[in-house]
This record gives sequence, C-alpha cells and structure tokens, in this order.
Amino acid sequence: MATPPLLLLALALALAAAAKSPYQQVLQHSRLRGRQHGPNVCAVQKLIGTNRKYFTNCKQWYQRKICGKSTVISYECCPGYEKVPGEKGCPAALPLSNIYETLGVVGSATTQLYSDRSNLRPEIEGPGSFTIFAPSNEAWASLSAETLDSLVSNVNIELLNALRYHMVNKRVLTDDLKHGTTLNSMYQDLPIQIHHYPNGIVTVNCARLLKADHHATNGVVHVIDKVIATTTNSIQQIIETEESLETLRAAVAASDLTSLLESEGQYTLLAPTNEAFEKIPRETLNRILGDPEALRDLLNHHILKSAMCAEAIIAGLTMETLEGTTLDVGCSGEELTLNGKPIIANKDVLATNGVVHFVNELLIPDSAKTLFELAQESEVSKSTDLFRQAGLSSHLTGSEQVTLLAPVNDVFKDGLPVVDSNMKNLLLNHIVRDQLSSKYLYHGQKLQTLGDKELRVFVYRNNLCIENACIAAHDKRGRFGTLFSLDKMLTPPSGSVMDVLKADHRFSTLVAAIQSAGLTENLNRPGTFTVFAPTNEAFRAMPQGELNKLMGNAKELANILKFHVADEILVSGAVSALVRLKSMQGDKLEVSMKNNVIHVNKEPVAESDIMATNGVIYAVNSVLQPQASRPQERGDEPADPALEIFKQASALSKVSQRNPRLAPVYSRLLARMKENSGGF
Repeated sequence: MATPPLLLLALALALAAAAKSPYQQVLQHSRLRGRQHGPNVCAVQKLIGTNRKYFTNCKQWYQRKICGKSTVISYECCPGYEKVPGEKGCPAALPLSNIYETLGVVGSATTQLYSDRSNLRPEIEGPGSFTIFAPSNEAWASLSAETLDSLVSNVNIELLNALRYHMVNKRVLTDDLKHGTTLNSMYQDLPIQIHHYPNGIVTVNCARLLKADHHATNGVVHVIDKVIATTTNSIQQIIETEESLETLRAAVAASDLTSLLESEGQYTLLAPTNEAFEKIPRETLNRILGDPEALRDLLNHHILKSAMCAEAIIAGLTMETLEGTTLDVGCSGEELTLNGKPIIANKDVLATNGVVHFVNELLIPDSAKTLFELAQESEVSKSTDLFRQAGLSSHLTGSEQVTLLAPVNDVFKDGLPVVDSNMKNLLLNHIVRDQLSSKYLYHGQKLQTLGDKELRVFVYRNNLCIENACIAAHDKRGRFGTLFSLDKMLTPPSGSVMDVLKADHRFSTLVAAIQSAGLTENLNRPGTFTVFAPTNEAFRAMPQGELNKLMGNAKELANILKFHVADEILVSGAVSALVRLKSMQGDKLEVSMKNNVIHVNKEPVAESDIMATNGVIYAVNSVLQPQASRPQERGDEPADPALEIFKQASALSKVSQRNPRLAPVYSRLLARMKENSGGF
C-alpha cells in the first residue's frame, strides 16, 4: 500500500524539526509566538528590571519566569531581519555587507570601534570567511576600568590580540556549534570552548550568544554577552594557584584525583573554599579526611560530568556527579543555587577542561556520612534521639556495617516512649546486621537483628515491608550503614499464631474452638498465615441460636474457622485498594482500607498487624460467614463437641461464665457433661 502524501509530508516535517539544533528549535518557537505581529517577528522574554532577553522553549513561555524572576514579553525582529516603515512585522532582510559594517547593525558598535582602533578593520572588511563572537556594547561597558585600560592603552597589541581571540578563520553557524567542542581562534590557535545546551542556550567560553547567525559577505557575526579571555590552565592548575582553595588542594592530593583534574575532558568543579571546609564540625571533617573512600566520594560529589556554564542555567535542572549521585542546580535572580541554596561565591572560572564555580559550603554526600548524620538530616531525627537515650549511638557512628530501621517522626507525634530495658531491646531489633539496599530485598528474606531476632521481608505490589512496618522513603546509603525510613515501629514476632492467641485473653473462646476443631497443629507449624481472629466479643455478638448451632457442629466450626485464615501473609501496609485472599476454606476474603481502618468483608478490624513467627493476626469483633455456608439445622441443645469446646474455654478464661448471654449455654453444657462423665 502506498504511503499517503500528507503522511510523508508530516514525517518530513518531524524529521526536519528533529534535525534542528536546540538553538534553532527555541528560535522557531519564538517565531511561532510572534507571527501574529507580522512576518519574521520573534517573541522574546525580557527579565524585568534588566536588559537580559531570551528566546525560550514552550515550558519557559508558559512559566513566564527566568531564574525564578518574572519576565515580560516583547516582540522584535528575528535575527537577520528589519522593519520597513508602514509595513507589518519585519519583512526585509538586513542588507548584506562585510563583518565590519554588520557589527554596527547588530548592536556591537563598541566592537566595531575597537576593530577600527586596533587596525583589525581592514581584515574584517576584506575578503575571507570569518566568524566573530562580538561582545555587545554592554559587555564592553561591564569590564573594570583597569582591564579596559590595559587593553585600550596598547591598541596595536593587547586589543588586537583580544579581538582576534574572538574570531575563527571560517564561517560557523549555530548548527555547527556542537556541545563540548572547541574552535581554534585566530589568536595563536588558542581554543574557544563551545557549549550548546538542550534549552537552546549556546555559550562561547561561558559567554551567552545573544544574537546569532548574522550573515556577512565575508563571514558571520554572533553577538555575545561577555568579553572572553584566553584560557590556559586546567582545573587542577586553578586549584593549585588559588589561595582560597588551599584545603581543597590538600584533599585532592590525598585522594589521587590530581590526574583526573589535569586530564582532557569537560567537567564542572564545584570547588569548596577554605571557608566551606571550616564550617564543618572538626570531628566530622577529620573523619572524612582520614578515610580515603569517604574523601574520594566527597570530592567526586563536587564534580559534575559535564561543563555547566552559569549562563546556561535559567531554571532548575538535575546534574549527575562523578560520585553517581545528582545535584539540583538552579538559579535565583543573578545567583546560582545548589540544592536550592545560593552557595556559589564565584562562577564561571574557565579551565581548559571545564569550568570551576567556587562554593562556600561543603556538599557532603550520603556515602560519606555516618548513620547518625543521615538520620539527623532526615524525617527520622526523633528516632535518633531514642537510640541515643538507649545508649546505642555507637552503632550509628562507628564503622559497623548495619542497616537502621528508623520510624519516621510522625510516629512519635504524641511524644517519645520511655526508654527502659524493653524499649532498648526493641530498638536493638531495629538495627539489622549488614548494610543492605532495599532494591535487593526479596519476598520471604530473613534479616538478623542486633537483638538476635529474625525479621521477614514482604514484597507487595505497592509496598515493601519488614514485618508490620513498611518502608516510607528511599533508603539512604551511608559510609558504613544504610537508613530505611519506616512508617511505624516494628513489632518483631514472638511465637506462633497459636502462641500469640493463647497469650491474649481476648481470644480465649477462639483458642478453645481451634483446639476442638483440630486446627491447633496447623496454626503452630511453620507457615505464612493471615488470621482474622474473632475476639470473645465477636462470639458474644452472635445470635444465641446460631452460636449454639455453630458450637454443636465440629465440622461446620472447622469450616468457619478456616474461612478466617489465608495461607499468605498480608500486613496492613500492603492494603491500599481491595485485596482478595483465598481462605483455607476456599472462599475469598476481601480486605480493604477505609478511612485508615482495615476492613475484611466490610467488617472493621479492631487491631492490625499482631505479628507471629508463622503469620499475622488481625483482631475482629465479628465472626465472618462464608457466602455459600450457613450453620446446619440442629436441635435446641448443642451437640457433644460443644461440651469439649466450653470445657477448654473455661480453663482459658472465666469471661464466658460471667457473660449473661453465654451463661445459660455454659450451664447447660456443665449439666450435660456431669450426666455423661460424672463431673470434671
């Protein structure tokens, strides 16, 4: 089948758009936004209170902000076009003339003036094919008086050399300005560094292109926002010559990173100053400086994998470091920010292999921190107070490889619990032997704690849980330990399901029923049970006749009890929507969450996550009934199996005897038992 012509045209347009450079894409977007004002009109975002203008992409257009500051939209002729009196838009192309004449047309009259004074004019008026990155008038005016005087006072040498460093001996358009490449300048072939960023910003030695691709008869003119200077030092050489980087210099030497920072490449070094190191507690700093691995991680955390000039940052973005983590690089007005903080003191110190920004705060990665430091900076700081009060701080600050299971602060909104011997033992069971990563945990995995308990891992579709507590945030991996933030305190299991039920007086009737139905061995054996355990109150709530019938039919009783047990562990943290469990009886149990309360078959659960070594127990105040099962019709008197049930129940609890509803049944059972056996 032939491809429709319209589809071919659409594909061709899509491919053409994909082939455009980022700069050309934002320019095209600006044209689209300005077309209502006539041909060749571009919409430009201007930062309020400044002369800074930007062609922007669709996202920036709708945000109407640059570096968090408001912008206004202005409409002006797109590069290469001009207005015609009486006509709409910018219908006329700029007259094509030589580079010298073009400089005056595109807003770089100062460069034109200095070209004349330095005797560069004959060259850029004559034949050839050149590219000049021409500083704007504002760029020249922003130079210090001392710098400008040193250039202009010796016009035939310094100024000429400076201008020739802004030139390339061939025609180079924005599509040719590839990210991370260099161009040989016309001054001693010294390199000019090019960066072409995804947001459409193009920089030349970290100077931003303001007006690009102005054609001339003998080349092309790009207007830039700074006067650029030659670069001869590597990042390492900058570190070695800057007095404010003395501590960094020693740290780099100790970590064997010197060769990397001398090598070819395009890096960004966020160079911590001496002041930055001095802000760190001496104990912490000495620990890191004395640990080669932590020190290397610290320094690699300050090195970005690509060169990032300040002018390219007009909104927040995430950058990857050599350490493998990320930093949020952004801006607020004129200031660059790291992780939201304006800590960059000096920006865009250009090197042959990248760019250096001086920072006045040390960026310590998680991988160089102790567990205590990780926890103090997280939403589990209250947990660290508990561990400290319990005398367990050494496990969080030393070189012991452990994983801390720390409840989030919200768990303690009503205050911290009293730290006694029981609490200390519980806290020891929140510290797992070995340094773990949550992404490698698997369902059914067993974890050994410092309190010699065994904790189980449960992996669900929507959650990852350890016993009754689920992981509430991404884990943080420190130098020796890993931090897991949990949504509640752990309750390590103690005994089988039967052990737990027997130890709780609320379940005495249930325990007797289980024993009578012959299910004791099932709930004592190793397994993965979820038990919805009816309390004594649940049995008391049953209609008298129905209760009599149930207790008098051992088979039906076993059937009902099996309906309360599923052969898989489901903790409450795994329940967000409806979860269906197959009961041991065969029918499905429907578990859901409503108003932060677990429901089973629409009945609210009185208590969740009572952990046992072979399962989890939920206390329910009603006896659940299978859909397809009803108690069999019997006489008024309970059958003999019920005698044994209540005999066992009486040994476990006296509650049944005191209850007015159960008392008549209990009395009749005693009478029958006396008739049949002559008493207990």
